[in-house]
Amino acid sequence: MNDIAIIIPARYASTRFPAKPLAPLLGASGQVKTLLERSVEAGRAAMRDMGLAATLHVATDDSRIADEAARIGADVIMTSEGCRNGTERVAEAVQSAGIDAEIIVNLQGDAPLTPPHFVTALVQAMQADPACGIATPVLRCDADAVANFIADRAAGRVGATTVVADQLGQALYFSKEVIPFTNGRGVVDGVVPVFHHVGLYAYRRTALDAYMGWDTGPLETLEGLEQLRFLENGHPVRVVEVTAPGAVFWELNNPSDTALIEGYLAKMGWP
Repeated sequence: MNDIAIIIPARYASTRFPAKPLAPLLGASGQVKTLLERSVEAGRAAMRDMGLAATLHVATDDSRIADEAARIGADVIMTSEGCRNGTERVAEAVQSAGIDAEIIVNLQGDAPLTPPHFVTALVQAMQADPACGIATPVLRCDADAVANFIADRAAGRVGATTVVADQLGQALYFSKEVIPFTNGRGVVDGVVPVFHHVGLYAYRRTALDAYMGWDTGPLETLEGLEQLRFLENGHPVRVVEVTAPGAVFWELNNPSDTALIEGYLAKMGWP
């Protein structure tokens, strides 16, 4: 049995950004790679960082994405078109491929800037607490990130996800709005109180099995956030605070994010 399985769910028919996994992204060296290729590279870097027995798979329902995954040497698991989100696609991939890893990592395919240590921190938190069924990383924002979030919402764009948690490190709520309310400010009493939810999850098989048995709830439907299904059914979600000194984290949510991510690739010197 492998200790860890990293699965990258990728679909072609994104409402906000069709064919997103195949979108080209220009790196610092002038090399163009697809979003999927950069996401797979992030997963491979995480495998090296963990130093554990791990496998990496791309889960998709589209032959064009499967072809791109094969081109870059990634293992492909074909899933049905009925998967409504990445967690469902990961759960189906685990079942259909017979994956028996202790911890299953969902590395979402729109986050090519994910630092390897985000995955390592998440896995270590799960290993330290065998009772934890799902964990996800959060990143305290800086004032610039909060300003970007607020600008997205003011322009009517669905941007990054924010989260609030209790004192025990369990998520209280996730939202596409900027929470907690700061009245348009990035810094409140000398502190940035907003946490960016990183699109990355680690599960145990029992949590994935439970997830597939629940109906989609009203909050998940309104926010379009898959992780709310856990909270709506009383299942705790552990948040693991991570840091990214010298790095910037941003997901490719909208076509307008392409230039922003390419700018960050250039700034960090990522080829």
